[in-house]
Amino acid sequence: LVSVPACCSARYNLALLACFGFFLLYALRVNLSVALVDMVEPNTSLAKNVTSNVCPEHSSTINVPRNTTGEKYSWDADTQGWILGSFFYGYIITQIPGGYLASKIGGKLLLGFGIFGTSVFTLLTPLAANLGVGYLIAVRALEGLGEGVTFPAMHSMWSSWAPPLERSKLLSISYAGAQLGTVVSLPLSGLICYYMNWVYVFYIFGALGVLWWFFWMCLVSDTPETHGSISHAEREYILSSLKDQLSTQKSVPWRPMLGSLPLWAIVVAHFSYNWTFYTLLTLLPTYMKEILRFDAQENGFLSALPYFGCWLCIILSGQIADYLREKQNFSTVCVRKCFTLIGMIGPAVFLVAAGFIGCNYALAVAFVTISTTLGGFCTSGYSINHLDIAPSYAGILLGITNSFATIPGMVGPVIAKNLTHNNTVAEWQMVFYIAASINVFGAIFFALFASGEVQDWAVSGYHLHRN
Repeated sequence: LVSVPACCSARYNLALLACFGFFLLYALRVNLSVALVDMVEPNTSLAKNVTSNVCPEHSSTINVPRNTTGEKYSWDADTQGWILGSFFYGYIITQIPGGYLASKIGGKLLLGFGIFGTSVFTLLTPLAANLGVGYLIAVRALEGLGEGVTFPAMHSMWSSWAPPLERSKLLSISYAGAQLGTVVSLPLSGLICYYMNWVYVFYIFGALGVLWWFFWMCLVSDTPETHGSISHAEREYILSSLKDQLSTQKSVPWRPMLGSLPLWAIVVAHFSYNWTFYTLLTLLPTYMKEILRFDAQENGFLSALPYFGCWLCIILSGQIADYLREKQNFSTVCVRKCFTLIGMIGPAVFLVAAGFIGCNYALAVAFVTISTTLGGFCTSGYSINHLDIAPSYAGILLGITNSFATIPGMVGPVIAKNLTHNNTVAEWQMVFYIAASINVFGAIFFALFASGEVQDWAVSGYHLHRN
């Protein structure tokens, strides 16, 4: 197999367009948490929390936003929680159907319309907020429905596009867009709220999503065979590298799939990783504000720093993973297990450490940043292992594991909030302990039971040899 240069190739163009797509998806996902601060009347969100008095207050001048033209709503803390959580209720529903549909109608349309739909609902957000909180929750849940199909659809496309030895590189480029979306949209949404008005947060990102959709529909195709401008050499290279890996059978082998231990290894790892990820994403500002007495809202840059580290780590670890497999002859399963162990035990250690540094704000930010950054190793670990064990059904497998992995987004923050009623340091250490131990368990389970080989049930001849 002669490798085809990466520059300007169809598969790398797909990775870059996908990267922009996931960039926008995450921008559309996190913009509400920033805008919400401006959407709520100042007095309603200040249901006086007991702030721990362990750390001294950081004196800071209160910035008054220059623009106060946006509508204000009197939503209490519980209502805000429902508004922020409603996204996941839509998101969890379309995971498995998304993977299944992608295998039937192709990932291009599904991913394209998933992002297009999310963008349109984002454009409707200010209108929904005016109509009432029920409408806003419904619109957010519908955005979740649209986003739910995107990761399974992308996995499904990569099963036809990514040569096995370039999987880590191509997938890490496309999915790293998600971290970058978080990095850019957190501070940018803050600036838009500050200088313009919160409604523009939704209009600007929504419009960009629609624009991206036009490019995606024109430039991308589901398989190398149907691509208009791919070179003959590249098409042959991709198809020949995948020829023994794909299944031609039309029916999905549900029973052996759901009985497959390597699949459950990914489920456990994915669930565990997301527990820490979502707990941090939603509660980090609270921890900094209530315990360290430091307002993370003031500094969008510091809230974004951990995700920037994670983005860098995803890109670099993708390159390293494929280098180890291709040049150093490391087995796929060895690379996946090692990267998952680093990407889950590393964050656990630094997360627990963050609970024990007292009031040292700089160290707290450093530890949380290192914790989130190391998590980037998981993208080349369990995160693309679906394509190693069953390329033909990668979209469906990701739908299954991502359904389980959405549960922490719904449950984790609620449990953490319940554990920290008095906002004492000890209570927060408990939250970090729980997240860290779930992480370590997931890493060990994956290291014991994961596989790097295409499973028997995932290739064509499976039904013939079973008896």
